[in-house]
Amino acid sequence: MARLYNRKVKAKPGYFGDFGGRFVPETLVEPLRALTAAYATAKRDPSFNKELAAELRDFVGRPTPLTFARRLSAELGVKLYLKREDLAHTGAHKINNTVGQALLAKRMGKTKLIAETGAGQHGVATAAAAARYGLSCAVYMGTEDMRRQAPNVDRMRLLGATVVPVESGTRTLKDATSEALRVWSSTSRDTHYVLGSALGPHPYPSMVRDFQSVIGKEARKQILSAAGRLPYEIVACVGGGSNAIGIFSGFAKDARVRLTGVEAGGRGIKSGLHAARFSGGRPGVLHGTYTYLLQDKDGQVLNTHSVSAGLDYPAVGPEHAELKIRGRARYVYATDNEAVAALKILCRKEGILPALESAHALAYVLRERRRFPKGSVVLVNLSGRGDKDVVSVARREGVEL
Repeated sequence: MARLYNRKVKAKPGYFGDFGGRFVPETLVEPLRALTAAYATAKRDPSFNKELAAELRDFVGRPTPLTFARRLSAELGVKLYLKREDLAHTGAHKINNTVGQALLAKRMGKTKLIAETGAGQHGVATAAAAARYGLSCAVYMGTEDMRRQAPNVDRMRLLGATVVPVESGTRTLKDATSEALRVWSSTSRDTHYVLGSALGPHPYPSMVRDFQSVIGKEARKQILSAAGRLPYEIVACVGGGSNAIGIFSGFAKDARVRLTGVEAGGRGIKSGLHAARFSGGRPGVLHGTYTYLLQDKDGQVLNTHSVSAGLDYPAVGPEHAELKIRGRARYVYATDNEAVAALKILCRKEGILPALESAHALAYVLRERRRFPKGSVVLVNLSGRGDKDVVSVARREGVEL
């Protein structure tokens, strides 16, 4: 693993090894060039970084704490720590990125924000940032996701955002992203597209990773203070991959620290009803980037399924694809049933209600408990809270709330 990670890779601008790039129609070339230049200037500007740091502290509530899961640790035989992104303002890691992009949009003179959302957490975070900085906001969301994430739809509207239903395709995150990109291509003069994960055309994968790297920076300091050593393994769920790449970035150079991303196994790989790109996909282009995605033999994007709306997406961020190919990170999956069971266990053992997305990461730890050396330190990124999923979990058990 160390040898593979230290291998020198000469990447082209906008690429992670062979993955990434900018595959977009002509109407988006110039907006993306302008965004790339604006971000390159902003991240070197001390005043921008100072304002961002202040907002992350005073508005988002950073640093988020590290919680030792005492009862689960005793049961598992490991020292299990949770990085509590569920305690960030709006209830997930998404706010780290939306605050950064909203500040950048203001710097660029934009007056409107648009975004896509699946689980609704990115939509809520974008709406909150827009309200904070006096920007208008429209969030594109598949109607299937609106149905299963109704509480977040209401939150977005309360924060002043317009929630735009998307009826095309599977009516989930993929279709919402397609619609947001389409709208941005004709409105970029006064509008910034706040892409919610570490995917899409350059510069989004790098920019979102940078804004989410605060998770990894904090977690590294916190785990050294709490456990006295670096973790044996870091585990995070992976949809597009922003929470995972955020925490991974703080430990990427620590070759002995294992990095594990957990995809949505849905109803099992053999069923075809899943969103495990590394277990059933191959490289291709979707939403402007070259990465691993679920597609048929003719290159048509396959439908996906996950109990968690935020992981229900057919592609993965290009940096994750490169980490996989280089052997620096490994990617596994957890099924719907395993994730729901993990959610309930964390509720009842530690008094914490995780998002179904985050529960996939915990499900892997519970399933693989015998693989961890006794007494080892395991760090799970708890990317969001599960208030939004209460109705969905109840419905699975035949209960209407």
